[in-house]
This record gives sequence, C-alpha cells and structure tokens, in this order.
Amino acid sequence: MSTPKQNPMAWKYCGDQVRRWREQAGVTREQLSTAANYDIESVRSMEAGRRKPSLKLLSVADELCNARGMLLGALDYLKPEKFSSYSRGYTQAESEAIAFHAYSTLLIPGLLQTEEYARETISNSYPPLDDETVVARVSGRMQRQERLRNKPTVLHGFVIHEAALMAAIGGPGLMKRQLNHLLEVGQLRNVSIQVLPLDRVAYAALNGPMILLETPDHEQLAYVEGQNTGVLYSDPERVNLLAQRHGMIRMQALSVEESKSFLRRAAEGL
Repeated sequence: MSTPKQNPMAWKYCGDQVRRWREQAGVTREQLSTAANYDIESVRSMEAGRRKPSLKLLSVADELCNARGMLLGALDYLKPEKFSSYSRGYTQAESEAIAFHAYSTLLIPGLLQTEEYARETISNSYPPLDDETVVARVSGRMQRQERLRNKPTVLHGFVIHEAALMAAIGGPGLMKRQLNHLLEVGQLRNVSIQVLPLDRVAYAALNGPMILLETPDHEQLAYVEGQNTGVLYSDPERVNLLAQRHGMIRMQALSVEESKSFLRRAAEGL
C-alpha cells in the first residue's frame, strides 16, 4: 500500500533535527539504525524527510543523543492533517460562516455524513491513505459537524442530488442508516435538506457541486471542489454566477417536506 506524504516540510525539518543531534552527539547513522532496529536506508530516508520520522526513531535518537525530550517534541508536528491541503482555506471559512448553502451531486455532504459513511469514503480514497491519516480525516469531518448544533442561528441549506442518495456506499445497511441520519439532522431548525430527483432535469445542476458561504463581514464566498482540487472564490462576478445557478437548483428541487417523504421512502426501500 502506498502512503501519500503528509506535511513533507515537517518531515524534512524533524529528520534534519535528528541528523543534527546525532552528528553533534557523535552518533553514527549505523549506530542509530542498530539501536532503533531499522535498516540504514530507512534511517537515511527519515533523516532526509522522504519518510516520516517514526516515534521509535525519535525515542531512540532522543536517548542516544541526550536530547532530553527535544526530539520527542517533534511528534505534534508529525501528526497527519485533518483536512486535505487544498481544502484548508475552505474549512476555515466554513467554521466562521454565518450562512451556508450547498449543492451536492455524488456524495452526501460532509456536514451530513454519519461517521461510518465518512470512514467508508475516506478509507477508500485513491491513492490509499495510511490508517493514521484516515482516523485524522474522519475525526476532522466529525468535528466540522459540531457547527450544526453549536450555531443554531446559522442557516444551513442543502440540496442533494438523488444520485448521491442512491449510491451504494458501504452497502444497503450503511446507506439506510445514512438516510435516516439525514431525516434526523433535517429536524434541526437551522437545517433544511432538499432532494433534486433524477427525473427533474435541472440544467444548472449539471455543472457540478458548489458551496456558498457568507462571512461575518458579509462577504460572499463560493467553493468548488473537483478531483484533488478545491477553489475558494471571493470574486463577486464568479460568486454571483454560482449563486444564480444555486438559486435555480433550489427552485427545481423538491420542497423540504417533499424531500423528507422522499428520504423516508428511500430508506424504507433498503
């Protein structure tokens, strides 16, 4: 299984610190590799930042070099990020937003996912993520959802295409629980969920998913995400274009009450 690099600059810095402490203490790379029970090429890769320095290596190096915890202090900087690099600007804007509207096409929106749905989609990312990163990403997604209940005065509007509801993510049981979760969250007074059925040809919806945000300073933002890319727009012309499309999509979607009935029938059919 290939493991994508997380925080490569942190890896490089921490590995360089191991090398500097080792050389200052007069410890050879061979001695460190033997003490840590790693082959010398693995230690060389960790010192160069090509591979994440492990807890074991840091612990052994800290003791051998008499670093007195200085090397172990690097652990906090080696933890995987909870969010992908291209979405961090968006997640910060989302956490501060005073209004939120989203249109989703193929997946349940992150703010509405159950933990098992989130784990299923994240753990099956390609290229594969290591277990530690999967745990961090799932945790980050669950933490984002706290705003739904912690900010009861902030409206969260969701339009979900039927294709996302019909996708067999993790099998019928998981999807049934996910649909029931949508019904539960939809009862919050600051959350509205609408379904765009397949039999309603909404041409504005064919351009893909989008999210519209309003900042505390009343600036309008739009976020569009694709294959390992995400763009947060603040340009008024671009944001206005996406807002118009979103407005048309909402008009063509089922009402909130009709959507509840649709979700209920879909859940019962699984």
